Amino acid sequence: MAKKKKTAAEETEIVYSEPMLQPITETIEKNYMPYVMSVIISRAIPEIDGLKPSHRKLLYTMYTMGLLNGNRTKSANIVGQTMKLNPHGDAAIYETLVRLTRDNATLLHPFVDSKGNFGKQYSSDMQYAASRYTECKLEHFCEELFKGIDKNAVDMIDNYDGTLKEPALLPTTFPNVLVTPNTGIAVGMASNVCSFNLAEICDGTIAMLKNPKTKTEKLMELIKAPDFSGGGEILYDEAQIRQIYETGSGSVRIRSVYEYDKKENCIDVLQIPYSTSIEQIMKRIGDMIKEGKLKEVTDFRDEIDLEGFKLTLDLRRGVDPDKLMKKLFKSTPLEDSFKCNFNILINSVPKQMGIGEILTEWIDFRMRCVRRELTFDLEKKQAKLHLLLGLGKILLDIDKAIRIIRQTEKEEDVIPNLEEGFSIDKIQAEYIADIKLRNLNREYILNRIREIEGLQNEIAELEEILGDDIKIKNYIIKQLQEIKKKYGKPRLSTIVYAGDEPEYEEEESVENYNVRLVLSKEGYFKKITFQSLKGNDEQKFKDGDELSQSFDTENVSDLVFFTNKCQVYRARVADFECTKASALGDFLPAKLEMDSEERPIFMKVQNSYPENENFVFIFENGKGVRVPASSYATKGNRRKLISAYSDASPIVGVFYETEPMDILLVSSDKKAIVIKSSLLPIKTTRSAAGVTAFTVKKGKKLTMAVIDFEEKFDSKGYKKLKIPASGVAIPNGVKLNF
Repeated sequence: MAKKKKTAAEETEIVYSEPMLQPITETIEKNYMPYVMSVIISRAIPEIDGLKPSHRKLLYTMYTMGLLNGNRTKSANIVGQTMKLNPHGDAAIYETLVRLTRDNATLLHPFVDSKGNFGKQYSSDMQYAASRYTECKLEHFCEELFKGIDKNAVDMIDNYDGTLKEPALLPTTFPNVLVTPNTGIAVGMASNVCSFNLAEICDGTIAMLKNPKTKTEKLMELIKAPDFSGGGEILYDEAQIRQIYETGSGSVRIRSVYEYDKKENCIDVLQIPYSTSIEQIMKRIGDMIKEGKLKEVTDFRDEIDLEGFKLTLDLRRGVDPDKLMKKLFKSTPLEDSFKCNFNILINSVPKQMGIGEILTEWIDFRMRCVRRELTFDLEKKQAKLHLLLGLGKILLDIDKAIRIIRQTEKEEDVIPNLEEGFSIDKIQAEYIADIKLRNLNREYILNRIREIEGLQNEIAELEEILGDDIKIKNYIIKQLQEIKKKYGKPRLSTIVYAGDEPEYEEEESVENYNVRLVLSKEGYFKKITFQSLKGNDEQKFKDGDELSQSFDTENVSDLVFFTNKCQVYRARVADFECTKASALGDFLPAKLEMDSEERPIFMKVQNSYPENENFVFIFENGKGVRVPASSYATKGNRRKLISAYSDASPIVGVFYETEPMDILLVSSDKKAIVIKSSLLPIKTTRSAAGVTAFTVKKGKKLTMAVIDFEEKFDSKGYKKLKIPASGVAIPNGVKLNF
């Protein structure tokens, strides 16, 4: 029976099978975790030698190329050779090389002596030249990275294709892990290690070697704070530093260093925080100028040249440079934080550690390296001693050795015959057999024999060191002392104690110029520029009002206003708009939001509050008191101060005393006295009532207190040397027009 032919639809039918389900935990375990571990262990996190694999492979390649003592070679050549150990591509390798160079200025102690353009750590836009244009070699400092590497100090492992050997770690003779800064982002964790001063780290390590239980306080004395290649000022916060030293986590505030050029009226920023760049700073400054938040700066520019870093800010006339920089520190990356996260690989396991724990781990690592290095030397010396002891056995009869060799018919029998003839082993026999004929003289052999005693002493010394951990630690201490002496440098980052730096208080920038201030008795206030006064200086007041005070000052000055309600109001001259002499001016009770029926009675420029200067208060009841100006100093930006003086009696006069002055006091019954302000007592309590100066009769009161009265009033006969004092009658017809 013939088969039924399938239709086209049947031939193209797709059969779907049930998909295979795989638990996500299994997917993560088989596919994701190997990637995670590879990134953590083989890429992003530094190990106890202070290097990531990329750094180590590059430096070791340069070492094997003979670049520690040889001449510079093209960077492209180094990159090509490094690819035998690091297959991640030439661009990544060259970028790693750039960061290690002296010219890039990333490291306190650069590993690579460079020639050419390698960019700068403090600039993200300053690109480095291509590898074919630049040249490199290892700095002499790298001797301390490789010392002992040829003596089996560390394990040598296969490279990625098994054709070459490379070190698993470098046997650094100092704690490079805390001297070289390192940043790495792995999967689920990161590392950010700041740099410390080499000399301080050596001191701290020596202290740990002598006493493994050295406390954090001692380490903080020896290792004062991080030290950055870009310099800057470390704002020292003891609590934060302690946290970093104990836990390996915390942040360090770094502030730029600047100079003010008075001649050019500009600020030169010479050092910036390690964690930022000049482009970030300039962008923020530019944004602030566009937003109108930085009127003090007229221009800014990058002036980096062969002499180093410089960012210049041109200032407006009259701007206080220190005050401006405080504002910029608060608003721009000119002050920045370096966030520390000391994550280090210990035996392929990431571990966050403080300074003390890192040094402990490094000491353990270094002791293993030294032990292996000394063991290597010991074995070499023991092998040489073994050969020389065999040579010593033929000294008594060299002719016998020659005769044995000459009489031996077969070459392969020479060694056994020498062994038998002198009772030596095979290794010693081969050494004797390989001695050149010209060396078969007594002098040569005696010289070799003399080496035996020296070798025996050296072997005994090495065995003694290897058998005592304290001696190994002393060996490491000696190396650290030599390194400090040879490579130690002064700190680049200066330390400023944060508590000594006042916090910047945000305020609107103002232009400075000279002004005249006028206050009327009813409380009208005028701020008049000198230019306006040139046209007309005749002051206009409201009907029935008159001048109370007038003086010249600057637009950036601070003012205090004492009122009839025992209160003080603070303001800035810049808070008021300029006006003309012909205008009434601002009504202060409304401008300063005073209480009902409150009016100003005294105005004073008060930019500071000296201890030896006083406010003088005279009251209707005849009492007076002096209160130190410092009693009115307050923290913060308080605009109103209550209980400024005593409310026991209405106020008659307020004065400011810088030195003793004469005060004319007049009572309602037309009597007067003149006293020195120094007769009044000084009370630090603002609300003190004072003492009686003018003895007034019952039902009478003081109506006037005046200074600078000499031109309008003859004070002869009214002066009193003691208080309290009774008043002297004022003759009829004498007018007191003050």
